[in-house]
Amino acid sequence: MVTYSEGHMMTAAEGVIGGTSLKLTFVLFVSVVVVSMFSALITAPQGDEISDFYLGNRTMSPLRNGLAMCGDYLSAVTLLGSTGLVALTGFDGLLYLLGTVVAWMMVLLLIAEPLRNSGKFTLGDTLALRLPRSQRSVRIALAACTLAICVLYIVAQLVGSIALLTQFIGEPSAATRTMCVVLIGTLLVLYVALGGMPGATFLQIVKAVMLVVGVAVTAIIVLHRYSWNLNGLLGAAAEGSGMGQRFLEPGLRYGGSTTSKLDFFSLQIAIALGLAALPHMTMRLLAPRATRVLRRSVLWATGLVAFVCFAAGVLGLGATAIVGRDSIAEVDAKGDAAVLLLANSIGGAVLTALISCLAFITLMAVAAGLMLAAASSLAHDLYGEVIRKGKASQTEELTAARLSAVVIGVLGMLLALLAYGTNTANLGFLAFAIAASAILPTMIYSLFWRRFNARGALLSLYGGLGTSVLLMVCSPVVSSAPASFYPDMDFAFFPLQNPGIVSVPAGFLLGWLGTVMGGNEESPDVYEKFEVRSMLGTEPQEEEQQEPVGARQ
Repeated sequence: MVTYSEGHMMTAAEGVIGGTSLKLTFVLFVSVVVVSMFSALITAPQGDEISDFYLGNRTMSPLRNGLAMCGDYLSAVTLLGSTGLVALTGFDGLLYLLGTVVAWMMVLLLIAEPLRNSGKFTLGDTLALRLPRSQRSVRIALAACTLAICVLYIVAQLVGSIALLTQFIGEPSAATRTMCVVLIGTLLVLYVALGGMPGATFLQIVKAVMLVVGVAVTAIIVLHRYSWNLNGLLGAAAEGSGMGQRFLEPGLRYGGSTTSKLDFFSLQIAIALGLAALPHMTMRLLAPRATRVLRRSVLWATGLVAFVCFAAGVLGLGATAIVGRDSIAEVDAKGDAAVLLLANSIGGAVLTALISCLAFITLMAVAAGLMLAAASSLAHDLYGEVIRKGKASQTEELTAARLSAVVIGVLGMLLALLAYGTNTANLGFLAFAIAASAILPTMIYSLFWRRFNARGALLSLYGGLGTSVLLMVCSPVVSSAPASFYPDMDFAFFPLQNPGIVSVPAGFLLGWLGTVMGGNEESPDVYEKFEVRSMLGTEPQEEEQQEPVGARQ
């Protein structure tokens, strides 16, 4: 068994994947990249219509839309991190997975239909319709939040991709890390700049199908091993953990102290509420042409995400039962190698290669969706509506979107190199916290509060962003702990690793406070028109009726 030694870095995969698995993984990865890149070029917008670049083919079926939504959301954190959390912490890991499913209920019941009915290309269009007189300042604030969320999440995905890619070449040197960053980052830029939403959608659907099939096959093998008896699997996992019944009870990770309980609660708040406000998810909700298609798409996405989370729980328990908790912790203290160790134990080189390739594609697909959302916000909200004041031609804005993708890609590569070797999962969790603290309050108030005004929107956006970042900087994530960015320094006055428990209420409070303190500059009938459109989708329906007959066939 391979173990970590002091001062020696290696990927989790290096300890479990042999030469045959590496060759198969490389062949599968290159094959998927080549096929998806060719398909992205084929499906890419052929003209200068910005609607094609931002929203793609809006005639897709609910199943394909649902697969794309599922692909946009589920990252390698679900495949590797969540299964590892279950394998090491049992009940607490399963509870973490539950928060992912609950998050989709928020999207389905509260956000999806009103946002789709009132939006156009980005969330900024919805806020501009709701606050027309102050739309420029609101778009700038929203673009700042969108850029922060997307870049943080992209960096987390890029670093994860690098860590997986280095299994082909061993312990990475500085030159090797740079090469890996440039390779993965360039592929992402090409997907987004050339393919736009159609290219990203194809990649998401391929990734979602592979993910669902991959975890389903592996979970079936595990369940078959225990005669389809969940109680038998739970008992074997408890025995393999070396902790007995305590493994199946709460508190193994998050119950040691009041601080750890609050930390878990704070993380769950950020995840459950942040999903509805992630920029690449809100952009995906605008893609379906009809409300009924959106509703069925979100139902498909919710069901697929729930299935993958259930399968991830089975894989985590199976890893503990078959491989053993101590063996997993020896290879990777965070548990990210659990699913790879499990695949190697039950399926040998072939299954290990499939899971490794799946992790690659999952990371790249999520990063592509994030890059598209950030590029769209910069090109449409900042350049098209703020700088050019809505006078930019479609060709001009499309060029700006593609250049924005390049800029964001380069920025992500540089930050990924700086962040390599740190616990980048916290960057992803911070992105969720910013979305839940800044964008979600603004969305909720805009959609459902008549008195909401521009001052409330600006305070909510900037205040939620600033509070989240400040609390994270002054937390053990950055200083005072052995795993911190700066372990030898101590300026952590906030004891939790995720700021959601404070920053989310602060975002809602600031939005309310700004609205109460500021006057309503909008015309009295602005909200009435907005409400009709957001609830009934009047204008989108009229646009659909005006389409040529051939366009709907």
